[in-house]
Amino acid sequence: MDCQDFGRRSALQQQRGAVMPAEFQFSFDGRSIAAREGQSVAAALMAAGERCLRIDEAGNRKGVVCGIGFCWECRCSIDGVPDIRACMTLAKPGMVVRRQEGLL
Repeated sequence: MDCQDFGRRSALQQQRGAVMPAEFQFSFDGRSIAAREGQSVAAALMAAGERCLRIDEAGNRKGVVCGIGFCWECRCSIDGVPDIRACMTLAKPGMVVRRQEGLL
């Protein structure tokens, strides 16, 4: 199956009434972010237009780089716990995510 086949298959699923995962909200620096069941925090933030998830020790803005948990660039504070990789964490209703600044 190539990419075009996948696109056609996806369109057929939508036409047949495939059910989308439930949508919910969580907060990022006080802003309400929409997410869907099974979506990572990083994916939801990117879909909402957020590209900067942390600011490093030198003041540089950092965000999602690899998306598979290897690089640690997307780490942020989730529910008060620092250094959590947003790409490896499933979004949950009501969670509080904050942009991390420097080393915590």
